[in-house]
Amino acid sequence: MPRLTTLSRSARALRCSLIAWGLCLFSTPVWADFATLNASQLPNNAAQTRLNNWQQLINNATNLSNAGKLRAVNQLINNSLSYVSDQQAWGQAEYWATPTEALLRGQGDCEDFAIAKYFSLIKMGVSEAQLRLMHVKALSSNSPHMVLAYYPSPQSEPLLLDNLTSRILPANRRKDLLAIYAFNAEGIYLAKAPTQKIAQPISLLSRWVGLNARMHDSDNAQPLL
Repeated sequence: MPRLTTLSRSARALRCSLIAWGLCLFSTPVWADFATLNASQLPNNAAQTRLNNWQQLINNATNLSNAGKLRAVNQLINNSLSYVSDQQAWGQAEYWATPTEALLRGQGDCEDFAIAKYFSLIKMGVSEAQLRLMHVKALSSNSPHMVLAYYPSPQSEPLLLDNLTSRILPANRRKDLLAIYAFNAEGIYLAKAPTQKIAQPISLLSRWVGLNARMHDSDNAQPLL
């Protein structure tokens, strides 16, 4: 990744860095309970189509290579969601939606696109160790952004899945992005050393903890369709 930055190893510096990038630390996240929807929240025809297409893709992923899974998921999520801010979609300054929540709305911000791709690929059998949610800076707008990074091998240049483009490109070809840090269920990683975890645990990211709790509730809920 061009011009990569490195997070400080100290908890204080890390905390400042994450706060600067809009993450809520050590707080109780607020979310709606989408695991038990009432009648007025049930999917309409368009939402049902999005959810059906998503479930069909996951069910039919067996014969796809990892490269095929990346292309299929990137295309489906980019085509299924329209970009809106969290305030517009959820009435909150910052909210990380599950794939089901985002597809029900048909809307989301960059985090929602990346998160939907992350969990879709895991459901399709891609190793979680190969996937990282990566916070970057979009240099053209000088603004925070999130993409999904896929590592074919631990030391390889990651491929980036992005809602800003339909092309899946190696990180070193995305001159418009500046990597800050990355994370998955296994931990938080230095941007410049993708195999090196920082000392702080993933539970540092309260929105990630809340997201996974809602993913668990959604997986154990009755099917919506």
